[in-house]
Amino acid sequence: MAENKVTEKELKEVQDLQSNLYKLTTDIGVLETQKHAVLHELAGVNQKQEEFKKVLEEKYGSININLQDGTFELQKENE
Repeated sequence: MAENKVTEKELKEVQDLQSNLYKLTTDIGVLETQKHAVLHELAGVNQKQEEFKKVLEEKYGSININLQDGTFELQKENE
Protein backbone atom coordinates (compact mmCIF):
# COMPACT_ATOMS: atom_id res chain seq x y z
CA MET A 1 0.00 0.00 0.00
CA ALA A 2 1.38 3.40 -1.01
CA GLU A 3 1.70 6.06 1.65
CA ASN A 4 -0.34 9.21 1.01
CA LYS A 5 1.81 12.19 1.71
CA VAL A 6 2.00 15.86 0.70
CA THR A 7 5.22 17.11 -0.77
CA GLU A 8 7.95 18.52 1.48
CA LYS A 9 7.31 21.96 -0.01
CA GLU A 10 3.57 21.74 0.74
CA LEU A 11 4.23 20.49 4.27
CA LYS A 12 6.64 23.36 4.89
CA GLU A 13 4.03 25.87 3.64
CA VAL A 14 1.33 24.42 5.94
CA GLN A 15 3.73 24.43 8.90
CA ASP A 16 4.76 28.03 8.22
CA LEU A 17 1.15 29.19 7.96
CA GLN A 18 0.21 27.38 11.17
CA SER A 19 3.20 28.87 12.96
CA ASN A 20 2.28 32.35 11.74
CA LEU A 21 -1.33 31.94 12.92
CA TYR A 22 -0.13 30.82 16.36
CA LYS A 23 2.24 33.80 16.64
CA LEU A 24 -0.43 36.29 15.59
CA THR A 25 -2.95 34.78 18.01
CA THR A 26 -0.40 35.06 20.81
CA ASP A 27 0.37 38.67 19.83
CA ILE A 28 -3.36 39.50 20.02
CA GLY A 29 -3.47 38.07 23.54
CA VAL A 30 -0.51 40.18 24.61
CA LEU A 31 -2.03 43.32 23.07
CA GLU A 32 -5.39 42.67 24.75
CA THR A 33 -3.62 42.32 28.09
CA GLN A 34 -1.79 45.61 27.50
CA LYS A 35 -5.06 47.24 26.43
CA HIS A 36 -6.73 46.08 29.65
CA ALA A 37 -3.89 47.53 31.75
CA VAL A 38 -4.04 50.88 29.93
CA LEU A 39 -7.84 51.07 30.29
CA HIS A 40 -7.47 50.39 34.01
CA GLU A 41 -4.87 53.17 34.26
CA LEU A 42 -7.16 55.51 32.32
CA ALA A 43 -10.01 54.82 34.73
CA GLY A 44 -7.68 55.67 37.63
CA VAL A 45 -6.64 58.98 36.08
CA ASN A 46 -10.28 59.86 35.39
CA GLN A 47 -11.13 59.11 39.02
CA LYS A 48 -8.25 61.27 40.29
CA GLN A 49 -9.33 64.09 37.99
CA GLU A 50 -12.89 63.98 39.34
CA GLU A 51 -11.61 63.96 42.92
CA PHE A 52 -9.35 66.95 42.27
CA LYS A 53 -12.17 68.76 40.50
CA LYS A 54 -14.18 68.48 43.73
CA VAL A 55 -11.25 69.92 45.73
CA LEU A 56 -11.03 72.89 43.37
CA GLU A 57 -14.81 73.41 43.42
CA GLU A 58 -14.75 73.52 47.23
CA LYS A 59 -12.04 76.17 47.12
CA TYR A 60 -13.15 78.30 44.14
CA GLY A 61 -16.70 77.24 43.32
CA SER A 62 -17.71 76.06 39.86
CA ILE A 63 -15.05 77.39 37.47
CA ASN A 64 -13.62 77.02 33.98
CA ILE A 65 -9.81 76.91 34.07
CA ASN A 66 -7.60 78.14 31.25
CA LEU A 67 -5.10 75.26 30.97
CA GLN A 68 -2.52 77.54 29.34
CA ASP A 69 -2.06 80.09 32.10
CA GLY A 70 -4.18 78.94 35.08
CA THR A 71 -6.63 81.81 35.01
CA PHE A 72 -10.25 80.90 35.59
CA GLU A 73 -13.77 82.22 35.18
CA LEU A 74 -16.75 81.39 37.33
CA GLN A 75 -19.28 79.25 35.52
CA LYS A 76 -22.73 80.65 35.00
CA GLU A 77 -25.58 78.93 36.84
CA ASN A 78 -27.03 77.18 33.74
CA GLU A 79 -23.70 75.69 32.55
